[in-house]
Amino acid sequence: MSQLRGTLWDGIPLQRVRAAPDPDSPSRAVALPVAWDEEEAAALAAIAPGSGPVVLPRLAEAWITPLAERGRQLRILADATEARAFTEGLRALLLSRRGAPGLALWRQEAKGTPRFVLNLPAFLSPDGGFDTEAYAAAVALAVRALDIATGAKAHRLVLGFADLAGLLAGLRLAYGSAEGRAVGAAIAALTRGAAEAESGRLADRMGAREPVALLAPAPPGETPVPGLAAAARAALDAAAGCAGLRHRALVALSAPDAVEQLLGAESGGLAPAAGPSRLTLDRDGWVAELPTRAALRAGAAAERLLAPPPHAAWLAMTQAISPFLHAAPPMPAAEAAPARPAAPAPARAPALPLRPSGAVWKVTVGGHRVVLRTTEDPQGQPVEIAIALTKEGAAYRSLMDAMMQSVSIALAAGLPLAAFVDAHAYTRFGPAGAVEGDPVIQRATSVLDWAFRKLAREYLGRLDLPDPEEADCAPDAVGRAAEQAPLLPLDLPETPSPRARRKQLRLVG
Repeated sequence: MSQLRGTLWDGIPLQRVRAAPDPDSPSRAVALPVAWDEEEAAALAAIAPGSGPVVLPRLAEAWITPLAERGRQLRILADATEARAFTEGLRALLLSRRGAPGLALWRQEAKGTPRFVLNLPAFLSPDGGFDTEAYAAAVALAVRALDIATGAKAHRLVLGFADLAGLLAGLRLAYGSAEGRAVGAAIAALTRGAAEAESGRLADRMGAREPVALLAPAPPGETPVPGLAAAARAALDAAAGCAGLRHRALVALSAPDAVEQLLGAESGGLAPAAGPSRLTLDRDGWVAELPTRAALRAGAAAERLLAPPPHAAWLAMTQAISPFLHAAPPMPAAEAAPARPAAPAPARAPALPLRPSGAVWKVTVGGHRVVLRTTEDPQGQPVEIAIALTKEGAAYRSLMDAMMQSVSIALAAGLPLAAFVDAHAYTRFGPAGAVEGDPVIQRATSVLDWAFRKLAREYLGRLDLPDPEEADCAPDAVGRAAEQAPLLPLDLPETPSPRARRKQLRLVG
């Protein structure tokens, strides 16, 4: 690969790997820094158009260099020195995975809406604080990049941040705590103040188009992060001191895409973390459970800090941050209605030990690898069930995912697990056969049969679901003869009576 001389790419060792945007797509060669991992490689494979090799420096320079050239034409960048600082700043943001533009700029889509996203955990300082100065500079750089990308004509820009939950985990703050909300509000206030201050500086150079707001929401008076509240207040004061602005709106959160994955962000915007662990495929094709980046930052407190928060915590965080945004953030889904009283559960075996976050079982059913994962409530009962299959086609996996999501929604709404056990135990379809990896269940008529009999033993204490007979687990098994439905035409007497013959239906064709 040819070197890009005179830029920050020089001296950075690259590695070549093969990656695909998703398991069903063909892999492509990807060249990226050695310090980056397979997730970033998959993100680059998804971002780059086409199916050929992807080289990060070339892909990035395809939008960085044109932005600098256009910035000088628009007089947003005054001279060559300022243009050089602009390009080096964008490269530094990308290489440190602190920020990057959205897909529209990466793919050079003329009709797409340019956006820029900043990865909040990447601004954590080594002493456990938040680098407010670097973050404010990144916000200003993003505003200039977006203004150039829109031809200095847009009155609204889309600048946002990602992975607030990961930042709070690194600061050892619970998402649902008052301290966590104060930090989120201060981050949003700092973002808005720095963005409007840069818009004011552009207005001084190119002319104001919008007035400065006379009233602005007040940031939190204090936060657990040293200097964050003061930096937010200073940024808002600097914006208020501008003679005018170039933009009516600047700060808006967007749904995440491959760019957030490229930066290493694990949650979009202000959304809470999905949990302390994630599922991924290992080198042998098995689904492995690994700690998230947020869990690694949180250390021993990961289970407590990254437990799924209640619905009200997300709403409270949204209310704390929304006053500093110029557009409403993506809202959480509506909470399920209160559960209706359920029928008494079957007699239970002695109480089983509780697992604070859930359980994972790995087996093979008929030679096919299956991973069953549950998420539990504080009482140790399953509230979410997921099944991962590594050898099946996309359609089969999608149907299984959709079904498990329906089961999870029903469990959250109060439907008992026993109802699903009765419905899906002993269902017959491939893959089926011998079960390896489960010391209790030796055979299964389907993946669902094994999964729900396993759940019945683990959570309901049911010991009344024995293994099916070996004949029922054969690949072409349709059940015992007595269980098979009759085939049409029905068996009829060879010489029916005239009366019976008149009542018969006659098939023609």
